[in-house]
Amino acid sequence: MKYILGPLLCSFIGWSTNYLAIKMLFRPRKPKRILGWTLQGLFPKRQAELADLLGDIVERELVNHEDIRRVIQDPAFQRRIRMLVDTYVSGFLQKKLSSVHPLLASLLQGRRVMEKIKDLVVDEVERFIPDMLEKAAHELESRFEFSAIVRDKIESFSIEKLEGVLFHLMKREFRFIEVLGGVLGLMAGTAQSVYFYFLS
Repeated sequence: MKYILGPLLCSFIGWSTNYLAIKMLFRPRKPKRILGWTLQGLFPKRQAELADLLGDIVERELVNHEDIRRVIQDPAFQRRIRMLVDTYVSGFLQKKLSSVHPLLASLLQGRRVMEKIKDLVVDEVERFIPDMLEKAAHELESRFEFSAIVRDKIESFSIEKLEGVLFHLMKREFRFIEVLGGVLGLMAGTAQSVYFYFLS
């Protein structure tokens, strides 16, 4: 019995210490004084630092202003904008402009006249689309800071929400760490029991 109890006890200790270590990533959520020591979970204590770090990583590695500028300057994107302008101008001429005056409505009944006016307006709008998109990109760069947005979002998370998100994302990994602690404890306890069995 004593040779079986050792591995089981070591396995329990290995599992429980890893389980406790994972819990202490988030608990206690608020600082607590225990025997002169201030104890607080790692994530609650360093939430602001984590927010800064993730904000910098997102802007540097994932999404930045160059990505937005690349999308805006993409010919396919600009063609899509032109198609939207074409659709909008057609709708405007058919529904809005023709309802202004009966004489104007009868003038716009002819398909050729409508097409000519539409082409004229669309061509005029298309001339300033690249400049408009360039100004939009510049405005986004000056007003839209990805790192600040990510930082503010993470800092505004409650610790409960942050814990829920991380546990949802890393549930398997945390479970593996717990099980690994138990397995390593079992192996250490078994080795110890084998050692004492052959020495006794």
